[in-house]
Amino acid sequence: MTTAYLEHANITVENPDELASLLCTLFGWKVRWSGGAKNDGYTVHVGNDKDYLALYRPKIINDIESDYKTLANINHIGIIVPNLDETEQRVLALNFNTFSHGDYEPGRRFYFMAQKNIEIEVVSYA
Repeated sequence: MTTAYLEHANITVENPDELASLLCTLFGWKVRWSGGAKNDGYTVHVGNDKDYLALYRPKIINDIESDYKTLANINHIGIIVPNLDETEQRVLALNFNTFSHGDYEPGRRFYFMAQKNIEIEVVSYA
């Protein structure tokens, strides 16, 4: 029997196209699909051939702050990269601030806010 793995996560974002473009630029991903979605919304699937994020924008966006206390809230998205320093330079070159740098088992990491309430953790185990 094959081990199960996570194929995708569907998250609500302000601007799916903008976030997908950023993820493609930083991580070498591709847009797998985009189009109409549930309740007159819009979704972009971005990732690789095996797994992806479904970036969903509803027809009406409620202005809710992320707080690490709301049930079913995604606190951050963790992405593994082969070279943390190189990736951080690309993030900084796009004028994003990085924070919460850590170097502890099992790897090094940093965080940045890719969009309102969308925190990305970038990790390297190299």
